[in-house]
Amino acid sequence: MRVTFLGSSAALADPDRAQSAVLITLDSGRKYLFDCGEGATRQMMRANVNPAEVGTVFLTHLHLDHIIGLPYHILMGWIFSRPDAPEVYGPKGTADFVKHSFEGGAYDVDIRARGAYPMRQKNIEAVRPKVSEKGAGVWYDDGELKVTAFPVNHIPEEICECYGFRIEAEGKVVAITSDTAPCPNIAVLGKDADLLIHECTFPQSFIDYRASTGVGTFNHTTPTQVGEVAAECGAKALVATHFGHFDTVSPAMKQAAGAHMPVDLCGPHLLDEVADDIRKTYSGPLYLAHDLMRIDL
Repeated sequence: MRVTFLGSSAALADPDRAQSAVLITLDSGRKYLFDCGEGATRQMMRANVNPAEVGTVFLTHLHLDHIIGLPYHILMGWIFSRPDAPEVYGPKGTADFVKHSFEGGAYDVDIRARGAYPMRQKNIEAVRPKVSEKGAGVWYDDGELKVTAFPVNHIPEEICECYGFRIEAEGKVVAITSDTAPCPNIAVLGKDADLLIHECTFPQSFIDYRASTGVGTFNHTTPTQVGEVAAECGAKALVATHFGHFDTVSPAMKQAAGAHMPVDLCGPHLLDEVADDIRKTYSGPLYLAHDLMRIDL
C-alpha cells in the first residue's frame, strides 16, 4: 500500500502547499482519494498518477479546503477518458454540492461544449458522479479496501457533519482524523493503526490567537495533543498534516493572512516546535507532511 500526500495545507491559498488530499494506492493498482482540496489533481499528475484512474473519492466534510478540487478532478477524469461514473462518498450535503457542480450547474456550459464532440460524448457518464451520503459506520467495502467513518469534533453538526476514517486494506490500517479537536472517537478509529494521519493545524499560540479574535473555527488539535492522541491510540507511525500556513515565509501570504493569525511569528522554525511538542508524549516514527510525501506500508 502506498500513501501519497497530495496536499498538506489548510484553507488559505498557500504557495508552497496544496490543500487536503490523500491518495491511497493498493498493490493491485486500485486508487482511492480521501478529500480533494485545491491542487489535488495537479499533484496527482506530479506524482505520475492519471486522474482518470482515481474514481473513488471520500470526503470527510464540506469545508472548501477539502472539496473545492472535486469538480476539477471529475472534469479532468472525463477529459482524460475515464470510462465510467466516479463514486463520491461524503456526509449529508454532498449530493447537493455535486448536483450544483456539473450538468445544469456551475460547469454546465463547459460540459455541453465539450460534450458536443463524439469522444467526450462517449464517456459522458464520467461527469455524472454516483453520490452516496453516509453517516457513522461502514461507508465502503469492495473486498480490497474498507472505510469506516467516525464522527469527530470540528464544526457544529447542524452546519455539517465531519468524519474521520479508519481504512483497512492489505492487512494494514490507515487512520485519517480529518479536522478535529481531541475527541473520544479518535482513539477508536486510530487504535493500533499502522499509520495515523492527524491534523495539526496550528501551534498552541496560533489557536489561542484565533480563539481570542473570533476568526474562524478553533476546533483543532495542538501538536502536544497530537502526540498524546497518537500515544493513546498505540499508532505505529504518525503523520502530522493540514498545516495552517504557520511555516510560511511568503510576504504575500503574510499580508493576506494578517487577520487570521499572528504572522509575525510565522516561519519554518515552527515545524521544529511542532515536532518537539509531539515528541513530549509520542516516541514512534514521526513525519511532518509535505506535498508529494510518499509512505509505503
